[in-house]
Amino acid sequence: MSTKKLVIVGVILVIFQVFSFLVGGLIAPSPTSAVHYLATKCVDVRKHHQNSKWFMPWGPNQCEKIRDFDEAMIKKIEANEIVFAVHIPLPNNEMSPWFQFMLFILQFDIAFKMGNQIEEGAVVTIDVSLAYRDDTFSKWTEMAHSIEQRKLSCNFSTPKTNENEGRHYECDLLPFMELGSVAHKYYLINMRLPVNERKKINVGIGEIKDIHLVGIHQNGGFTKVWFAVKTFLTPSILIIMIWYWRRITLMTRPPVLLEKVIFALGISMTFINIPVEWFSVGFNWTWMLLFGDIRQGIFYAMLLSFWIIFCGEHLMNLQMAFIIVAGICACLYFLFLCFMVFQVFRNISGKRTSLPAMSKARRLHYEGLIFRFKFLMLITLACAALTVIFFIISQVNEGHWHWGGYTVQVNSAFFTGIYGMWNLYVFAIMFLYAPSHKRYGDDQSNAGDLGVNSGEEIQLTTTITHVDGPTEIYRMTGKESQE
Repeated sequence: MSTKKLVIVGVILVIFQVFSFLVGGLIAPSPTSAVHYLATKCVDVRKHHQNSKWFMPWGPNQCEKIRDFDEAMIKKIEANEIVFAVHIPLPNNEMSPWFQFMLFILQFDIAFKMGNQIEEGAVVTIDVSLAYRDDTFSKWTEMAHSIEQRKLSCNFSTPKTNENEGRHYECDLLPFMELGSVAHKYYLINMRLPVNERKKINVGIGEIKDIHLVGIHQNGGFTKVWFAVKTFLTPSILIIMIWYWRRITLMTRPPVLLEKVIFALGISMTFINIPVEWFSVGFNWTWMLLFGDIRQGIFYAMLLSFWIIFCGEHLMNLQMAFIIVAGICACLYFLFLCFMVFQVFRNISGKRTSLPAMSKARRLHYEGLIFRFKFLMLITLACAALTVIFFIISQVNEGHWHWGGYTVQVNSAFFTGIYGMWNLYVFAIMFLYAPSHKRYGDDQSNAGDLGVNSGEEIQLTTTITHVDGPTEIYRMTGKESQE
């Protein structure tokens, strides 16, 4: 492929990369939303209170409520008769399958009392039931019921004296519940804190004043943009993958290791691209979160393996011990990748010593190949760096930027931008590494080319491949893949 064609392809890929970032930053909303819920304290005065009755915190059929536990003591209401009720969503709203998932975080408001302090290693036991319905008139249908235990991690920063009674502990947030799909419009959570002093159930957990829930779900607007991006990118990667493998099969030799890994990378990218999430809007597929994690894990494993093999195939002495160290964390892996790319550049620089003795035409040909190969290596480092940066920012930042009259959603931009970058990177790899239909015969060789007379080829990419021999990328490094 000529330098002109390479520049055209590069410009097109850059345009699509910028477009993918702009789609997430300017069109899509924030990926997720967090909603705060305060549990309502309902009273179950039945003698044999089981989970047959559902307690609504508001509405026409709302439960009998109390403001606090002091009121419960005045009315002689026992702890086992108090039900903490949370309706999802808040009044005048409804949930949607476009929200994809719901994650709930639990937090207790616990007051300090000299005679009822939180014991070391205290565990709170929660009898929780979840129900759903799709309109405001039908009965609630039980979806799940479980007795859960959560270990309290609280500290009291002020001295534990009588003067400080009533102050609240500082307690860590606790994971509570996760739903893999949002197939219904309304959900109801009923929680009880059963007390049994003989069995030490909910004893030594302090004086609980309130229970807070934070519900996190994916924004419907972001879901639509995300699905559209996946739908657009799926055929592009599938077409280039089929084209790439067809070029490989036209060769009389069997595929080498690097070519197989590139094809496997294309398969993993296609697997993660297929927008099966569209079906989750119409079907209650609770396993979609797990399926998505599996697909993303396969792609990450294949991508990291490709980077190692891609760089390792161009080194004479690769220390496998560093590969093990590289897997410790993403940052160490990136530093290791930079080290290997540096070694590759040193290896290529050594090959450049043969260029001055060649004819002008052949020298320019090889210099172009070297330039393109180095350019691809730098793009590899850029993709690795952006992937690591995306992971770090997504863990510590959930905000947006304001540029003039525009609001840029940072996380949405990274989601769509990095996702688009992976697709463009895989597209470019398969496009640039596909065997060429062109052949360079012996008439192109020059008897005065010392590089050829010495038996050393320095061709750099598989875009120019001899039909019956190994790819040029291996002859350049003086190494062939051993499988």
